[in-house]
Amino acid sequence: MDYSAFFKERLEALRAEGNYRVFADIERQAGAFPRALNFAAGGPRDVTVWCSNDYLGMGQHPKVLAAMREALDRCGAGAGGTRNISGTNHYHVLLEGELAGLHGKEAALLFTSGYAANWTSLATLGQRLPNAAILSDAANHASMIEGMRHSRAERQVFRHNDAADLDAKLAAIDRGRPKIVAFESLYSMDGDIAPIAAILDVAEKHKALTYLDEVHAVGLYGAKGGGVAERDGVMDRIDIVNGTLAKAFGVVGGYIAGSAAVIDFIRSFGSGFIFTTALPPHVAAGALASIRHLKTSSAERETMWARVGEVRRRLKSIGIPMIDNPSHIVPVMVKDPVKCKWISDWLMANHGIYVQPINYPTVPKGAERLRITPSPVHSEADIDRLVRALSEIWSQCALARQVA
Repeated sequence: MDYSAFFKERLEALRAEGNYRVFADIERQAGAFPRALNFAAGGPRDVTVWCSNDYLGMGQHPKVLAAMREALDRCGAGAGGTRNISGTNHYHVLLEGELAGLHGKEAALLFTSGYAANWTSLATLGQRLPNAAILSDAANHASMIEGMRHSRAERQVFRHNDAADLDAKLAAIDRGRPKIVAFESLYSMDGDIAPIAAILDVAEKHKALTYLDEVHAVGLYGAKGGGVAERDGVMDRIDIVNGTLAKAFGVVGGYIAGSAAVIDFIRSFGSGFIFTTALPPHVAAGALASIRHLKTSSAERETMWARVGEVRRRLKSIGIPMIDNPSHIVPVMVKDPVKCKWISDWLMANHGIYVQPINYPTVPKGAERLRITPSPVHSEADIDRLVRALSEIWSQCALARQVA
């Protein structure tokens, strides 16, 4: 087989479909974000980032940076090993305690990413619980799906956010079998929010373990930033919560929180945890500072919501098609992969606006979009430029506008 020719052929097919991914070569500017430098096409050039998952700008918060510098000077750059072999640092212990408290759970466990946390936890539970069945929301993230697949447990998919369909599927499973209901609180592409209480009612009725992914909600929802489950007052009913340190908390890493027994179980049997080098101590220190700040400060969340509301109102007033949702995510619908990529490139080249195109397989074909994430560090002037630029390109491309 000509391996090189095969690889090139498949890549060319991706390009032809408009689904080939190009990374933006940018450098975030600490203290000035959402400003960044774009190094592509003879740069650097100033750009404004509108698609970051650093939802609250905590990646440049003075408390976070100070904590990271102090820990770097005290502990050095790396953890030195896996958590089992020399890699557990006191910052890891402190951070796990803080995360457990954030979610009102007995314990928490750190991972190198939210992806690793989902993959390892669901794979371990599915493998180790005898004859387990996993009930998965149809819109679950790839990390959850891969973990379930790796577990080789029976997996049934229930309709997205449909508690009645979940009820019917659970009712058909032997009551004595271990069952896991895995779903997300906030789905990051459409920005819709799960009916958590209704899903928990069904899971409890059928004695199923509940696993909730809150990665796009932690830091943003609830009085302390514990997520949608905290906001809705149902955190105590959830068995395992998955979260990330890489989005609203502004650093990197993932975690789960739950009872002491289930956390110890995954710590002891999860290969994705056991054999992975631990997070650098300075990263854990930065996350710790961010979580502690957002537990007591609502200013960042309040300003973010004001910016989200303003962007939505302005785009709606000029007919830019968006998915209406109750979250902080603003999906602008293009529904064509080639046009979506072209618009993204045009915004960067002509207005210094960086919005990454979201194409298949992240979203279904025909659902391509620009995923805009307004944050407290965006200004009124930034919003003005974004709205004017989108109106200009919509007219240039003769794209349909949404009637209010």
